[in-house]
Amino acid sequence: MDRRSVPTQINRILDWRRSLSIASTALATSDGRWALVSTSMTALVAGAMTWLAAGALPPVHTPTQQASTTFLPYTLFSQLVQAGGRMTSASLFPTGTARQPSPSPSQLDSALAAEDAGDNGNPTSGTETRTLTLESGDTLAGLLEDAGVPNADANAAILALAKVYNLRSARAGQSFQVTFQSPPDAQILPPDTTPGVINIPLADQDDADANGVVTPAVAAPAGRLLSIAFSPSVEHDITIARAPDGSFSANDAVKQLVQHQHRAGATIDSSLYLAATQAGIPTDVVVEMIHMFSYKVDFQRDLRPGDSFQVYYDYYYTPEGMPAKQGNITYAEMRTGGHVIALYRYQPDPNQPADYFDAHGENVKGMLMKTPVDGARISSGFGMRFHPVLGYTRMHKGIDFAVPVGTPVMAAGTGVVKVAGRLGGYGNYLRIDMGNGYGTAYGHLSRYAPGIHAGSHVHQGQVVAYSGNTGMSTGPHLHYEILVKGEQVNPLKVKVAQGRKLAGKDLRNFLVARLHTDAVLASTPLENKVADVATDLRQAKAR
Repeated sequence: MDRRSVPTQINRILDWRRSLSIASTALATSDGRWALVSTSMTALVAGAMTWLAAGALPPVHTPTQQASTTFLPYTLFSQLVQAGGRMTSASLFPTGTARQPSPSPSQLDSALAAEDAGDNGNPTSGTETRTLTLESGDTLAGLLEDAGVPNADANAAILALAKVYNLRSARAGQSFQVTFQSPPDAQILPPDTTPGVINIPLADQDDADANGVVTPAVAAPAGRLLSIAFSPSVEHDITIARAPDGSFSANDAVKQLVQHQHRAGATIDSSLYLAATQAGIPTDVVVEMIHMFSYKVDFQRDLRPGDSFQVYYDYYYTPEGMPAKQGNITYAEMRTGGHVIALYRYQPDPNQPADYFDAHGENVKGMLMKTPVDGARISSGFGMRFHPVLGYTRMHKGIDFAVPVGTPVMAAGTGVVKVAGRLGGYGNYLRIDMGNGYGTAYGHLSRYAPGIHAGSHVHQGQVVAYSGNTGMSTGPHLHYEILVKGEQVNPLKVKVAQGRKLAGKDLRNFLVARLHTDAVLASTPLENKVADVATDLRQAKAR
């Protein structure tokens, strides 16, 4: 060995050791390792792109009979480049010296179109269903127009619907299932397959105009209307469908309801309403029962813990067992303070609605209801009191019921509205004249019921307004007055005329009907619980 070459080899070894030391130090950190991997992947992708680009270029020589060249579609080329990071070396660099024949451009484009169709779900599905909900003040025609339904389709569907359903009965919150035929997608022009032409899509063209004028978006058309379906009630399913000739027809499928009788009752711990709902009695039945007893019972002063009640009523259910609507209350009873108040449903005149009578045939309805609001607590009585706003003692010419804002206020008697408007410290005020020198007044109201104004005729028990906190008031409540010949009297002590009492043939027929009802009650077991209180009581299935 030449001695002159020894220092050179030693230097090379030292350089190699220094490089190895530097590489070891670099690989000892995560940044160094990541730099190595990143550089390797970059080289791999760059090589793949070079190979693919070479295959996409036109040939530079005349092809011979033994070799053929097929251009790679640019769409496929772009997708392969974007997916390059996920491809393996085996897929990028085919093995062997013989090159596999490439598929034709039409075959590749067809394969890509089929793949896109598979990613988008069922390509044969040409319908779309939307749920449209009617809001306050909306109309069905406006709802369809806002959804993009053509006017001709909307008008034809509504004309067909009017034959089976009164559109004025539709209320806010009603939902409609509307089905359209989806509009055809925009046609995309095929790429230019001329040799040597690369079809580059302008994917970033919108970015160039990002600072330009903004054009308001136009809602896409909903397509051709096919059908509308909704259920105005549990017993009705209405469908408006399009016929092959383009016309519309409506069908109202009416469910045959099944009537069930229930006899339920409970002990009152706090209030009649709470005890009844906890017993599983539907809310609409509870409200009617409260109205029935409101002529005989003062729910604030008469009821005590330990009192009890029972009610015998009908309820209608769908064939699936879901509740549809309330029937009649045939009998209701309350035991309070050692007394029993029993009410029977009876119709003495077939041309008049049925009413409720006590066991002796006396109409339960008096001239005035004792309580014009449900479940109310008296917060201030009639007489002299210290006024909480004025700060001195003065006469309180009514009684106050502590109720939340928005509680329905019922007309205590049948009559004509004399005043409906703002009146000083009363706030929103309502006065009803019932004739024979009797009248009632209601103060601090939040609003009036629809159709209530001076001159309106109202019947006893009708909701005429809603409680509030208007006027000279320190909290939400209802101020209630009874007037006799224009003067306020104590509503808790006033004596008013009671309902008529049956006599003669009417009384005999009533007693026979009462005995029949008593026999049915004796043979019907008492249900302590009709539904699970943890759920909506009106959604309980019939048993």
